[in-house]
Amino acid sequence: MLACDFFHVDTVLLRRVYVFFAIEVGTRAVHVLGVTGHPTGAWVTQQARNLMLELDDVGHRVKFLIRDRDTKFTLAFDDVFAGAGIRVLRSPPAAPRANAFAERWAGTVRRECLDRLLIVNQRHLLAVLTEHAMHYNFHRPHQSLGQSSPLPKPAATLLRTVDKPTPRDQIKRKEVLGGLIFEYHHAA
Repeated sequence: MLACDFFHVDTVLLRRVYVFFAIEVGTRAVHVLGVTGHPTGAWVTQQARNLMLELDDVGHRVKFLIRDRDTKFTLAFDDVFAGAGIRVLRSPPAAPRANAFAERWAGTVRRECLDRLLIVNQRHLLAVLTEHAMHYNFHRPHQSLGQSSPLPKPAATLLRTVDKPTPRDQIKRKEVLGGLIFEYHHAA
């Protein structure tokens, strides 16, 4: 099941930028689909096509998509998912809890990242969100997933597991978003 939604970010240059994202409910994996100053139905539909290509590439099977009743979600948007056999579920009017997974991620990215940074423009916002989504998908622990991350770490960064750390084991720290977030792991 997928849930998608928009949220906006106001830049330091007093421009409003909209972020379109989707979250896989089962795994909590986030897909930042795009950022734009003027979301239109055609733009949103193209982002839906891009998402379907991305999901097909990794072999994910989705049965349902939850979305709200925003006018940017046109019939063409729904047709992209219907063509792939995905049923689109519209949330009831004025019921943000009906799309709770998407709303939760929007709150998380604001609290952990966007409320602590000054965003200059669309390109800057996309770079920040891409880096935060990588951290969220591959490193951030989730209580509902048994303190594991939504997606397995890439093979190049798999860490050895240690039952009992020895004094020789070193912990390495990696800065994410210029030191806003830190990731820790055992040195190989």
